[in-house]
Amino acid sequence: MKTRVGVFFGGVSVEHEVSVITALQAVQAMDDSKYEAVPVYISKDRSFYTGEQLLDIENYKDMDNLLENAQKVTLTTSEDESVLLQKDPIPRFGKKTITEIDLAFPIFHGTFGEDGVMQGYFELLHLPYVGCDVLSSAGGMDKVVMKQILRDSGVPVLDYVWFYSSHWIENSREMTKMIHEKLGFPVIVKPANLGSSVGINKAENERELEEAVEEAMEFSSKLLVETMVEDMKEVNCSVLGDYEEVEASVIEEVLKSEDILSYEDKYQGGSGKDGDGAKGMESTDRIIPAELEESRAKEIQELAKDTFQILGCSGVSRIDFLIDQNKDRVYVNEINTIPGSLSYYLWEPAGKDYTTLTDQLIQLALKRKRERDKLVFSIDSNLFSMQKAGGGKGTKSGTKSSS
Repeated sequence: MKTRVGVFFGGVSVEHEVSVITALQAVQAMDDSKYEAVPVYISKDRSFYTGEQLLDIENYKDMDNLLENAQKVTLTTSEDESVLLQKDPIPRFGKKTITEIDLAFPIFHGTFGEDGVMQGYFELLHLPYVGCDVLSSAGGMDKVVMKQILRDSGVPVLDYVWFYSSHWIENSREMTKMIHEKLGFPVIVKPANLGSSVGINKAENERELEEAVEEAMEFSSKLLVETMVEDMKEVNCSVLGDYEEVEASVIEEVLKSEDILSYEDKYQGGSGKDGDGAKGMESTDRIIPAELEESRAKEIQELAKDTFQILGCSGVSRIDFLIDQNKDRVYVNEINTIPGSLSYYLWEPAGKDYTTLTDQLIQLALKRKRERDKLVFSIDSNLFSMQKAGGGKGTKSGTKSSS
């Protein structure tokens, strides 16, 4: 019997469209002799849909027509704790139909999906899912938290300052002074919890800093400002595994058209404006493998594996690095716990095709479920029966000792 894999994608994020591309790539790659892929699309208004229409990228060009013909659903659980896609009533038959799923494969980029929100939902449903758990998803998504954890563990990260938008609004002059004194210029300004280079800008002076902060505040209330490496090389390495065992992919060098790798560089690469965005991260201009000395490549791969396990990740992630070519130093820039195109193109050179990758990810999810099924999450105790009559307040247990 095939494992029914609910592939969840879309969501409430500025990276919504990229999520659709990655999800459809993954569905096409799945071994259909072992898995039955069930698409579950989450629209920008937070509604859930399923249906074969969702598997054709061309249909997303007319979103109104697509959603009119797709089937709206709600997730629910049965008496035996199976997770069901409860479909809305079908007028012709006057009844609801049900599809059961065995496992969730979340393929979201950005907020409300890659940040632990959906993972927490799956936990409550007792539904096994692919990839990072709640904590590692949240920690990986928040660039400030990620940097704090890595820095405390001895992993090299760039110097930074972070603050909330309210701090900037209340005292931008003092914040500017602190940034100038601690970091100097130029700096990079980022929303703390977005990817795909959205809302990220370079600032070479106080005026540009103000403009960059104002733009970043449109996407997040928590902001990060970090030292800019001017003579840098950007390289990425993917990691696959869990807390017990991991492996690192080949390393890629990502080419950019300006100082910062832009959204267009990532998803419309290859031929500029005419790049094939439907290929996702596959279309990015890159060199694989990156032209690095063997010792430097090994250093980056080890740092990638350390980053993955320190953050408690599972499944596949992509760790992005900056190489300061003046100082000859490597820094971890960020981690993508659900990377674009699931970084399959970094595994192919070692002989691991996309089908093998999706299979390993599903098997890692099932392994985690088997391990968690052995844990105790509740105990048989009727605390209320021990309360005194009328005892709405808690009572202390034990007796006083006399001396």
